[in-house]
Amino acid sequence: MRAEAIEFENFNHMQDEACARRINAAKEALGERVVLLSHHYQRADVYRHADLTGDSLKLAYQAAQTDADYLVFCGVHFMAEVADILSSDEQTVILPDMAAGCSMADMANLTKVERAWRELAEVLLPDETVTPVTYINSAADLKAFCGEHGGIVCTSSNAGKILEWSFQRREKVLFFPDQHLGRWSGHQLGIPLDEMVVWDFDEPMGGLTPEQIKQAKILLWKGHCSVHQMFQPQHILRFRNQHPDGIVISHPECSFEVCSASDYVGSTEYIIKTIAAAEEGTRWLVGTELNLVSRIAEEFKSQNKIVQFMSPLVCMCSTMARIDPQHLAWALENLANGTVVNRIQVPVAEADLAKQALNRMLAIS
Repeated sequence: MRAEAIEFENFNHMQDEACARRINAAKEALGERVVLLSHHYQRADVYRHADLTGDSLKLAYQAAQTDADYLVFCGVHFMAEVADILSSDEQTVILPDMAAGCSMADMANLTKVERAWRELAEVLLPDETVTPVTYINSAADLKAFCGEHGGIVCTSSNAGKILEWSFQRREKVLFFPDQHLGRWSGHQLGIPLDEMVVWDFDEPMGGLTPEQIKQAKILLWKGHCSVHQMFQPQHILRFRNQHPDGIVISHPECSFEVCSASDYVGSTEYIIKTIAAAEEGTRWLVGTELNLVSRIAEEFKSQNKIVQFMSPLVCMCSTMARIDPQHLAWALENLANGTVVNRIQVPVAEADLAKQALNRMLAIS
């Protein structure tokens, strides 16, 4: 007989430390049947409970390899979808708060992408000339779209390799939803900026002329990360004026101007590894999410490394922060009590197509 679900109201006003005790107790009761995966941007009071941590690419690998019955994803919705797609049919993926989404991912939906594909067909043959590439920060149905149309998924770690793979097959790329990652990755391959044009999904034909579409190598979806857009070149200039020996490292979701002004550009894993490998006593300005920067700053304090957040404003992933100790304790106690709440389950047909695009990525990463 299935146990009755425990209501979230029982946890809503619970103190964080009380939640921590309940989380630990539930994890102990569940044992190896449950694994908690957490993204680097996750808030510290949740991240502390994770069994596996990483950026999107690392977590995609980990989701595919774990054999636990339950995968509790401390991230956002699209990450939990990837875990469901790559895990076995016997495994259950749970997102502690269904409201944990991604504003960037929401900027590209299937209706808009399918319309763009139809509009491109008025100028060229997209299934012969355009490889659709979706950033992993996107919904499962967009990954399925890429799977169906010979496309692929990328992450901030492998976007350059993915573009190379794409151009070996077709002459153009439609890159969504983050224009900045697409532009920087294309620039790193030597593609001129004027051959990377922005597709404005609110305008007919993306706001482009047929000539612009024909001449473009990469069509960049007009999307962005609300966190990384906050970083500005003047933040770097101020830092360099104050600390001439300082080093700047940024995430490729930042604007082209910020990336160009940085000493290093790379994924969250790359940022962590680069600072870890640096000499003691170095000073860093880091352009990525605040929870990660704060964690790095604390980790390397003993090496006299000073790690500074780039923006004077607080920039954290507010949607990922919806996964709080209260929701995590609630989800785990329900599991320990025999009840699954907030299951993420991608429809089979959609998951099969999305898995094709994800497997293409995993095969070359």
